[in-house]
Amino acid sequence: MSLYLEAQNHDSTFSLYKRKTVCNIVYDDKGSSLDSIVAYLLADDINLTTGVQPNVRIYNGEKALDTCILIGNLNSEFIQFFLNDTLENDFIRQRESYFKGVRASNYIIAGTDTRGTAYGVFSLSEEIGINPWCWWTDVLVQKQDSITIIQPDYYSKEPSITYRGIFLNDEDWGLQPWAAKTFEKETGDIGPKTYAKIFELLLRLKANTIWPAMHPSTKAFFHYSDNPKMAEQYHILIGSSHAEPMLRNNVDEWDSSLGRFDYKTNKETVFNYWEQRVKQAQNIEGIYTMGMRGIHDSGMEGVKTIKEGAEVLNSVISDQRMLLSKYHTDTIANIPQAFTVYKEVLKLYDYGIELPEDITIVWTDDNYGYIRRLSDLEEQQRAGGAGVYYHISYWGRPHDYLWLSTTPPYLIAEEMLKAYQMNARKMWILNVGDIKPAAYDIQLFMDMAYNPKSFFEDGYTKEHQSNFFKKIFGEKIGDEITKIKDTYYHLAYERKPEYMGWSQTEPTTQVNATAYNPYNFGDEVQHRLAAYNQLASRSDNLFKIIPNNLKDAYFQMVHYSVKGAMFMNQKQLYRDLAEKYNKAGRLEAYHYKNKSIASYDSIVALTNQFNTEISNGKWNGIMSMSPRNLPVFQKPTIDLIEASDFDIGGYQIEGNHNEGTIMPTFYKGFNDSYYIDVFLKNEGQLTWSLKHVPRYLKVSKKSGVLNSNRKDYSERIWLEIDWSITNKSILKKDSFILRLGDRKIPISIKKSEYSDVDCKECFFEKNGFAVAYASSFKDATIANGLAWNVLDGLGYSGKVVQAGSFNKSPLDSISIEQNHPKLSYTFYTETIDTSKIIIAALPTHPLTKHHKVRIGVQWDNTPVQIVNFETYGRSNEWKENVLRNLAIREVPVAIKAKGKHQLNIYMIDEGVALDFIYLKTSNTDTPYSLLEETNFFNK
Repeated sequence: MSLYLEAQNHDSTFSLYKRKTVCNIVYDDKGSSLDSIVAYLLADDINLTTGVQPNVRIYNGEKALDTCILIGNLNSEFIQFFLNDTLENDFIRQRESYFKGVRASNYIIAGTDTRGTAYGVFSLSEEIGINPWCWWTDVLVQKQDSITIIQPDYYSKEPSITYRGIFLNDEDWGLQPWAAKTFEKETGDIGPKTYAKIFELLLRLKANTIWPAMHPSTKAFFHYSDNPKMAEQYHILIGSSHAEPMLRNNVDEWDSSLGRFDYKTNKETVFNYWEQRVKQAQNIEGIYTMGMRGIHDSGMEGVKTIKEGAEVLNSVISDQRMLLSKYHTDTIANIPQAFTVYKEVLKLYDYGIELPEDITIVWTDDNYGYIRRLSDLEEQQRAGGAGVYYHISYWGRPHDYLWLSTTPPYLIAEEMLKAYQMNARKMWILNVGDIKPAAYDIQLFMDMAYNPKSFFEDGYTKEHQSNFFKKIFGEKIGDEITKIKDTYYHLAYERKPEYMGWSQTEPTTQVNATAYNPYNFGDEVQHRLAAYNQLASRSDNLFKIIPNNLKDAYFQMVHYSVKGAMFMNQKQLYRDLAEKYNKAGRLEAYHYKNKSIASYDSIVALTNQFNTEISNGKWNGIMSMSPRNLPVFQKPTIDLIEASDFDIGGYQIEGNHNEGTIMPTFYKGFNDSYYIDVFLKNEGQLTWSLKHVPRYLKVSKKSGVLNSNRKDYSERIWLEIDWSITNKSILKKDSFILRLGDRKIPISIKKSEYSDVDCKECFFEKNGFAVAYASSFKDATIANGLAWNVLDGLGYSGKVVQAGSFNKSPLDSISIEQNHPKLSYTFYTETIDTSKIIIAALPTHPLTKHHKVRIGVQWDNTPVQIVNFETYGRSNEWKENVLRNLAIREVPVAIKAKGKHQLNIYMIDEGVALDFIYLKTSNTDTPYSLLEETNFFNK
């Protein structure tokens, strides 16, 4: 296969590989260490795609070179001699940018600085088919018969975010044991060999910053002298987490013999501890975390009040800056410094500490993907700018999510684009945990940090994900992977696999029953199980047809996560069914107990496959199925009670937890179907049948036999109405007989009709609920330069309506009806009573310190009620919002007449993102999962 790298209006051609001959690579002898590193890495990349290893050498001053790739700094004598061009000053002044072009039969890659050169080299690697994740996910490369570059001069853009990188965190369960026991046995830890591969990945992703691993399982980054040397060679900036000031690792480096980590009572020791590191790192390119917290992820020691904490923090920052000035030749304003307002530090910042203008404020998410706050207009003027520290992996309350990467790309895009619009453009750091299996989310984050502008286009986030997988697996398979991943993210958005135990941590609680209802709403448990089974089946089918040389990559990036999520859901939901059915006396409880345990065993086998079978054991130890050994990961313990009921069988009608005699109401035009379960309570045989079934009632089966010897423990009978053959007595109550052995149970049928109502935009009340998705508004108005924006891919409904744009003050809460953008919905009710509106939104936080998370809600012509979704600290409400990925508010409303009613929702605070709306008119349970809309126009 021949590869031609083309662009329009080409003016030059370069033959990289032809007739088994490959070009040489020449780099500047006066260049940086990274020039040499990327030159040899490029040679390896070319070898992967051609089978021929290029010769790499240092430039020795010769005046004529032919058919070589020349690598160096744009301003070097070496590059300038062959380039012989005058480039625009605007480009030359750009950070981390690169030029690519053909001159005198040579291909020149030249950066405005060292990292710019590296980015240029790796951009060529990508163009010839080397994926940035080639090593980390074993993406094998397609061989080429020839490679010809045809392109005009290329000038890259400057990266949009200054410092872009990752935080290696919670590495105890994957990265550290893998490095220690498999990849870097000579160190027995995450050492220079491992960091070299991480730094290479960062450069391939056009990133530049590392916050090193810092848990107790890992020695401090500076413990191994070759670690900082490796960072220096790769020109990666070293930073440290929000809890690790001055490039220190307190967990490993603060010895108890040093006393308390307390700047009030042990100032001299703490100061000397910092001074040692600043002196050691004075020639290292770093970003200094300023301020002080506790030893690890805890509040500052030795202070009792916010006022006292702020005073100590002012003293700390002043002394830290004195150290930087003492050991660095650059001016203090030019030394990168970050102040991360994480957890309790936000309160200290708000109290009013004296934070120098040149220090970058790094805002944080709430550890679960929702940014806690961003800069207001005044803060945006700070010389140090602002940044964001964001999580796609987390250890802590209310529950960890360290196992599978499930943060939806659409949420990452929504939050980080919001940050970009609010001028948080100095530093973006992503907490990636163990790196695997988060490849795509990391790629997305770094691509956005490099150039977010394309992501503002409608549909681009989805296109980006699709392109990522198509480049690796080809057009057809890549398209199917994108669909699989979209469904995977959507299911996990409703409840992450790690949260399926309905347990919490810090303090750790035991596994509880889930909130999915197996007795109502079409059986939420079976709906979720079926969705995961279908998803995993698609992944299984795709795995079978994927070429053998790409199966390992697919397993790491897609298949393990999909199957692992399915098995975890099965384990917990089958456990639910075992316990709930056991209480109902259903014999099949024992069947589901066995299925729950089998699902656990499947996770064990799947994880063993990851660690020992794929890629010939290359990743042994990288994947743990039970990070921190939390209860949700453990083998299920299910204690069942022997049946005390002497009946051979029983039944259950949808909507009834016990035996009942009334079906839910069928509504004409909605194609409703409801079920009756018949089941065994004891060993034996049960004959069942439906008698006197009305002609218009369609049933999936009218009779059957349950037999425990055949393991036929239950049968689900689906019922729906064929409205085409009903007569004028449509609203008349009807019934039929359910026979269970000798028992005869009359079952009532209720019917209702809205089809003659002239209301195309209405959401109709059905069995106690009227359901509207926020994006299905009848009307949306614009006011005060603000509008409601529909965002795809988010929320339970898959499409939310967000209050925007940004960088404005919140609207007032007085003249709401006249001056605020409005969303309108029409509901049609059959109930006259006091009911409630349930409004669900993304669990976002106030945009700035001036904002809240408010909307105005108006039912018919009643006064507007102010609703605020804001949560505080780590309250129980915030924890629940995190675990269910939803914020909910209820508004009581009076329904004074049957028929049409108007719901208006008014904008007050930017950033509020509405998901769905329920009008609830009964005292029945509210489902955990999302109900279908009760309208006709989307049918």
